[in-house]
Amino acid sequence: MMFRPEIILSLLIPFIGTCLGAACVFLSRQALSPGTQKALTGFASGVMVAASVWSLLIPAMDMCAPMGRFAFLPAAGGFWTGTLFLLLLDRIIPHLHMDAEKAEGIPARLSRTTMMVLAVTLHNIPEGMAVGVMLAGLAEGASEVTIGGALALSLGIAIQNFPEGAIISMPLYVNGKSRPCAFMGGVLSGVVEPVGGVLTILAAGLIVPALPCFLSFAAGAMMYVVVEELIPEMSAGEHSNVGVVCFAVGFTVMMALDTALG
Repeated sequence: MMFRPEIILSLLIPFIGTCLGAACVFLSRQALSPGTQKALTGFASGVMVAASVWSLLIPAMDMCAPMGRFAFLPAAGGFWTGTLFLLLLDRIIPHLHMDAEKAEGIPARLSRTTMMVLAVTLHNIPEGMAVGVMLAGLAEGASEVTIGGALALSLGIAIQNFPEGAIISMPLYVNGKSRPCAFMGGVLSGVVEPVGGVLTILAAGLIVPALPCFLSFAAGAMMYVVVEELIPEMSAGEHSNVGVVCFAVGFTVMMALDTALG
């Protein structure tokens, strides 16, 4: 059965992480300090990089082991395709990053709040892809994909979604939105993940034959987000070492999850 309980749980876990992070708006009256934002962004970056390597790229190359020394080719092609796909979305989707004054993407008459939510939603697209691809392989019985590996990826993304939910909801509240509205802004930024995951699973029959390419596609998309957006944010201004240390912590947590559960 395609939507078994464990698959549904793995789909919802990352979204729950976003919702819990967004709920921080009900517990605090102040915006996150710059140091805290750097720490959370660094942690999220570390989780995404480790997930890209351990949960996506290495399994993709393992699946292509019969190709011998050329086993890296499908992974490399998928990685580049994912990177270019996110580059295209970055140029098309109107969005505004937290501390930026000028919006990116196609010019649009959208509110600042809407474009801030779209910025985080853009980050969440590759994460939804990654979980969806893993679960599509699991639903179709691909021997290379285990429920432990899929759960590790879902938990890792949920952990890094927690700070993302807080980073979007807290500034919305400080900038004048009510707590419920700020919370919903954080929640909406994560909706794309379970929706994307469900659509990916429904297309499982098409995805599984090219699973190595799709896994590496998701890895390339995630790495684009990390290098183009998250690392610059965690390194800006003073005390960037906080972000670097938390990057290492996030990387270690995701690596441990994938090794222990995968």
